[in-house]
Amino acid sequence: MKVQIISIGNELLIGDTVNTNASWLGEFLTGLGFTVTQVHTISDELDLIKKTIKTAMQESEVVICTGGLGPTHDDMTKKAVAELFDVGYKLHQDSLDYIKSLFEKRNIPFSESNYSQAEVPENAEVLFNKAGTAPGMWFEAGSYLAVLPGVPYEMKYLMRKRVAQKLREAFGDIGYLYSHYIKTAGIGESTLSDQVLGDLSDYFENGVSLAFLPSPGGVTLRLNGKGRTKEEAKDNLQKLTDVIYQKAGKYIYGEGKDFSISEAVGELLKEKGLKIAVAESCTGGLIANTFTDVAGSSDYFDGGIVSYANHMKVKQLGVSQDDLDSVGAVSKEVALQMAKGVAEKLDTEIGISTTGIAGPGGGTEEKPVGTVWMGYYQKDGAHFAIKAMFTKDRLMNKERTKMVLLEITRRILKGIETMPYDLKKQLP
Repeated sequence: MKVQIISIGNELLIGDTVNTNASWLGEFLTGLGFTVTQVHTISDELDLIKKTIKTAMQESEVVICTGGLGPTHDDMTKKAVAELFDVGYKLHQDSLDYIKSLFEKRNIPFSESNYSQAEVPENAEVLFNKAGTAPGMWFEAGSYLAVLPGVPYEMKYLMRKRVAQKLREAFGDIGYLYSHYIKTAGIGESTLSDQVLGDLSDYFENGVSLAFLPSPGGVTLRLNGKGRTKEEAKDNLQKLTDVIYQKAGKYIYGEGKDFSISEAVGELLKEKGLKIAVAESCTGGLIANTFTDVAGSSDYFDGGIVSYANHMKVKQLGVSQDDLDSVGAVSKEVALQMAKGVAEKLDTEIGISTTGIAGPGGGTEEKPVGTVWMGYYQKDGAHFAIKAMFTKDRLMNKERTKMVLLEITRRILKGIETMPYDLKKQLP
């Protein structure tokens, strides 16, 4: 069953608001078994809204439209739909009563524009909205149209509580699509696909498919499976999941769309009863931040030192001034000393460090922008540094440094000898 999504609002086009609604709707509708074929992002222009909805309804069984249902003059969606169907308006008393009660509870004056939110096109079936003041609307006109508020939590409420049920009533049991996410790090998309996994087409049956989703943090594998139930859809993915683990196991750090490399490292540290500290220069606290994004990280993360200036490296971490003068802050020697220094300073078993030229300035012929040294120290264990060459983009360099160093740490804790992207250890 084909679905098109229409996101309405000038704020989406000029960049004031990120269109998170469309991505959420795509995932939600896919999970219900529908195929999203197009996503439109359009302005609050009456004729354009009418034209886009009309064309989408001609091409698809379902159209989901969000935005433009507010009480102000620039909210044009309801008017566009009424004109498209050539109907007048009716008052939905339950919505009006609910809107008034919300205003009374908040001690906010009720205005004429708020009254108009309870007026809907005559041919609309109202989708009562307990999450806000704009009711959703459902239309049947050859194909099905849902018109929903653009406020994300209101849209999600109506999709879960109202629209999903309407779709089930309209199309019956259309099956289930289950998406399973496998997270990898330390290997590029093409290498993972061509040299590690190879041809997996023999496993693409019964609606099973595989997609590669690369990012600065690694490659996520999205496995899709179809079935009459969620369990059947999951079962259909098992053979493909097994062969991926068999071939790419050492690159896999976890499962789940939102599972992070810092969570994977944290689980290993907790399992082994170890604590870690970080010394950061070019990453400016980014690695410490990603550790503390995880609830319960105090079990294994004791803290960090952002030693951005050279004198802080000397004062806080015991880095040699002679080494700073002779080889510079962006060097093997300094990365090694930072990692050991932070472990000793904070009394942890492991210390990791970053020092580099994030850019866009500061590079030299010998050390161009994107040059980064990462250090690792473990009491009575490994002590080494790794050099990487990243990009000319400052934020990208910080993100990639974070990801690579955490993957290095994960591999050491797992006993995996090879380093990410074939980077070589340089021992003291």
